[in-house]
Amino acid sequence: MVYAVCCVPVSPLRSEPAHRSEQVSQLLFGERCKVLETGRDGWVRIVTLYDGYEGWCTLPQLTEIDMDDYLHAHADLSAEWAAELTYNGHPMHIPLGSSLTAVHNGRGAWRRNELRYSGQVWVSHAPEPKAIRHQAFLYLNTPYLWGGRSVFGIDCSGFTQGVFRFFGIDLPRDSSQQVSRGETVGFLQQAHTGDLAFFDNEEGRIVHVGILLGEHEIIHASGKVRVDRIDSQGIVNGETGQRTHQLRIIKRLF
Repeated sequence: MVYAVCCVPVSPLRSEPAHRSEQVSQLLFGERCKVLETGRDGWVRIVTLYDGYEGWCTLPQLTEIDMDDYLHAHADLSAEWAAELTYNGHPMHIPLGSSLTAVHNGRGAWRRNELRYSGQVWVSHAPEPKAIRHQAFLYLNTPYLWGGRSVFGIDCSGFTQGVFRFFGIDLPRDSSQQVSRGETVGFLQQAHTGDLAFFDNEEGRIVHVGILLGEHEIIHASGKVRVDRIDSQGIVNGETGQRTHQLRIIKRLF
């Protein structure tokens, strides 16, 4: 197997070929990858097509596709929080933002594997604040999960990456990489809904990111996807009143 696609709702991507290893990211259903190395006990090291992330996953959660499908297949994004499709005649629920790779008019095939999908697909359009806010709120109360990228569990940069993907803005996987994108907004008072706010630790390293909802609120994944207050110093937890993150920089992507 050289080219593959994720054939389960969510597949963990791990730092080492072991189930107890750190989850560094995830593949969502239909996302494509290239196999770089085959290890023991059904583990393979892959690189994802979408964001170029590398890690280990297990073969039963992948199925082989042709190079042409890997490189060129059309892939709508699922637009429902948890949509149902049939895979080889069996029902499966896939998370928001799954890739309907090589699916046309509700039907598709990955070699000998047949897909049927009758749910909603995302109709791509340019980003604007109201639409960004709406899409971000679909993830509200999703539990925080290190390495997560789905509505079943997500981390801070997986959340921002997932939201902006719907609007044709492809962000890197990690917050420390995402901060290099966009134009700097000088002051919080100049921020718009949809701007990204980045936060650093005591060593000055970017460790957190969220989506601003104007100049006073932010939606971000911390414990869960939540809305908190923000000021020029950083995030203030809306429930406890405690300051949780130190603001470093604001970036505008559109």
